[in-house]
Formats: sequence, C-alpha cells, structure tokens
Amino acid sequence: MEFFCYHRDRPASLALREELQEAHWTYMDGYAKELIARGPTFAADGETPTGSVHVVDLSGPAAARAFAFDEPNQRAGVYRDVLLRRWRNLLGRTMWDFPGGPTGGDRYLVLGLGAGRAVDLTVPADRDELIAYGPLLSDDGTAWLGTAVLLRAPDPKTARAVLSADGYADVEVHAWEFGGRR
Repeated sequence: MEFFCYHRDRPASLALREELQEAHWTYMDGYAKELIARGPTFAADGETPTGSVHVVDLSGPAAARAFAFDEPNQRAGVYRDVLLRRWRNLLGRTMWDFPGGPTGGDRYLVLGLGAGRAVDLTVPADRDELIAYGPLLSDDGTAWLGTAVLLRAPDPKTARAVLSADGYADVEVHAWEFGGRR
C-alpha cells in the first residue's frame, strides 16, 4: 500500500532539524526500498525548510503510522503536524525514474485537499514534468480526500494549474526538491 506523508516543520525548529539531519537520513536509509519519493519543502526564500515529504510503499496503515511517528525529527519535536494518507501512484514509478532527473528547474509539491466529489483521478495529458501524481485516500482506500503532486514547473502558479480550479477546499503549493543524502 502506498502512503503520502507530509511532516510540517514547527516554527523556529531549524537548529534542531540540522542537528538531527544524520539521524533522519539514517532512518530513511532503512526504508530505501519502500520509498517512492522524498524531499524537503521550503519557504518562499528557497532556503528555509518548512517540511518533509515522503511517499512510501508499506504493508498497511499501522506500518505507515509507525513510519511517520517514529521518524527522529517527529519524535524530537521538529514537526508541528503530520499529514498521512493512503496514496495511489498513478505514474507507476519512483522519483528516481523521473526522466528530467533530480536537478534543473524548480520543483514543487502541490497538495489539493478534497472538498466533496473526487477530481483529478487521471494523470494529466501533459505528464512530462510530473515526478509523482496520485489521489490522497482514506485508510481503507475507498474515500477520496485530495490529490498530491510533485512536479517540475517554472513557477508556483504554473505548478498550481496541474490541479482542477475547483473541487478542493484548499490547494497548497510548496517549493520542493529531491531528498536524500547530499
């Protein structure tokens, strides 16, 4: 089962995040085979971390909760909250399979939080810039709760346009980059 996990940083937690960087990477190394995508999100300055995205294939909701809540930054208080949802990998690949590679161009997380009827259940026709794309679902996989997309785009407005104009209670766009050890 695939899961989307987005840890949002607590204000003023940067020093603690930096202190725990190696512990975070070591923890993620233990899930290397299960990871579909990963990486930090950033504030408008492009430098200050605001969160951490992990898309992971695990045995079920209990394993996903353990993954999300046993993460060292989570346990130490770096994050203020966690969004954890079932997810369906509509591209059928990992971020490492993205033809555009890990560098070059701006990358974004577009997170659409559902507001009723399901929308954006199929991959857009112009998929060349999509890194990861899929619906956010309830634990049992039956209820649509939104859509999560990682993509390369020239700017936040273009990134936002990958999702329908309506059908969402809220749409967030975050600067994002490929994660992992540097």
